[in-house]
Amino acid sequence: MSKRSLPGLYIHVPFCRTKCPYCDFYSSADLQRVDDFFAALEKELLLYRKKFPAVATVYLGGGTPTVLPDGVLAAIVAMVRRHVAVASDAEITIEANPNDLSHERLANIRGFGFNRLSLGVQSFDDEVLRFLGRRHTADEARESIKQARKAGFDTISIDLMYGIPCHKQQNWFATLREALRFAPEHLSCYQLTIKEETPFFARVQEGEFQHCSEEEQAELFMATSAFLEEHGYSHYEVSNFCRSENLQARHNRIYWEHGPYFGLGPSAHSFDGRRRWWNMKSVERYCAKLKAGLVPVEAKEELSGEQLRTEALMLGLRTRRGIALDAVRPLPANLLILERLQADGLITIVSNRIVPTTRGLLLADYVAVEVSL
Repeated sequence: MSKRSLPGLYIHVPFCRTKCPYCDFYSSADLQRVDDFFAALEKELLLYRKKFPAVATVYLGGGTPTVLPDGVLAAIVAMVRRHVAVASDAEITIEANPNDLSHERLANIRGFGFNRLSLGVQSFDDEVLRFLGRRHTADEARESIKQARKAGFDTISIDLMYGIPCHKQQNWFATLREALRFAPEHLSCYQLTIKEETPFFARVQEGEFQHCSEEEQAELFMATSAFLEEHGYSHYEVSNFCRSENLQARHNRIYWEHGPYFGLGPSAHSFDGRRRWWNMKSVERYCAKLKAGLVPVEAKEELSGEQLRTEALMLGLRTRRGIALDAVRPLPANLLILERLQADGLITIVSNRIVPTTRGLLLADYVAVEVSL
């Protein structure tokens, strides 16, 4: 297996101190099962090490990985390296909440082997942070970035969120300008989406606040892209920007390029190139299954050739790399569709690749449906 085709390893840390009202990722605020979780995690890795003996990237997400004690974070990295071959130049990412971090903690985390820090800042506006239920302040976010640099992190990604009801457009761009003061290598800019399983959904249903319209969201998307491009950031995926190609999120690129990955932990997903499976959303059941020597898989599916083709199109068209022109069936009707998408300013065709424009990224799902026929 070439280094290029090595899978990514995702580890889902299912713990948070508090649950943000917009978040629909699985997590628990009960930290009493951390030791059980770590023991189960190693058992699960042992189940898959023959199938995935080497990895190109390691990503600790959640949840909030930085709620774990330093000793557990160090043990997770050591455990991974003990059982699978981690590429010598592997990107090893940890997601972090700003107010979990001090200079000492960041230096420890860097010392454990993490070389990429993904900070869940969301905003540099305290009013927005309160609305989002975040447990850090804008000042804590600023300080965490400064301390991360001092601790030796030279690859920092900042997560930001827009399309927030209490947030005027000028406030959003003030947050962007603030982020750029720190010259992060990578930015992820997400639109606030309201999922049915979240407290925000109930509040919208009760009329407590109104979500931004599709027109407002589209305007913010296009303006954000233009602003960051003007300041030297490449808009390389629907929600992601980087200062140079080598600073793209390598772990996430495995997903977008339809490569293999395996996930450990409650609710984690895996894909081996043909089959997909996902774990149960329960720390208790996950730990109990593995303690009994059983796999904690909730469900699985085997994808047909057509399903794989459709997924590859949809994922590829989320990125500026796009898809190969010959991935579209050479039927007269499809050629007309491509001409129409070009005329509508949604795609360009460069070096025999279909590449979405910025507006094409905004409408990526629509473009993918059109070209998948």
